[in-house]
Amino acid sequence: MNPELDLSVERIIRAPRAAVWRAWTDPSLFERWWIPAPTVCRVDRLDVRPGGGLVTRMSDDGAEFVPHLDACFLVVEEPDRIVFTNAVDSAWRPAVPAPVPMTAEVVLRDHPDGTDYRITVRHGDPAARARHAALGFADGWGSVTDQLARCAESGAAR
Repeated sequence: MNPELDLSVERIIRAPRAAVWRAWTDPSLFERWWIPAPTVCRVDRLDVRPGGGLVTRMSDDGAEFVPHLDACFLVVEEPDRIVFTNAVDSAWRPAVPAPVPMTAEVVLRDHPDGTDYRITVRHGDPAARARHAALGFADGWGSVTDQLARCAESGAAR
């Protein structure tokens, strides 16, 4: 991790790694945690393989959904690692995403209490990192990590 370019969230999730992996790869589970509540997520595409797409929409009222993320998976190493980027969209076209282009790496490791969960979000320059931090990276990604943990720990992902 490069502290000038990267932001991260680390947590011990009290669920087996397989449950956390399933929450990342099953669209019905992914929708439960991917966007901070009370905003609702809809998965349009979750093709978890290298080159596969990750497309989500969000809604504040559960009726009208607007684009949220259009990304592609770069690396998928079941059940240990997922890497995706929004700098290339799900159709493999270069993108200029808002609020910042990023590449995110999710690493799952066994832990005596469940799963050691780490996500590192990499940015192209210090200004993009600072912008993402100022927009609330810690709160936003922290809250979705909490929601992921609740989903995995609840048994829904087992």
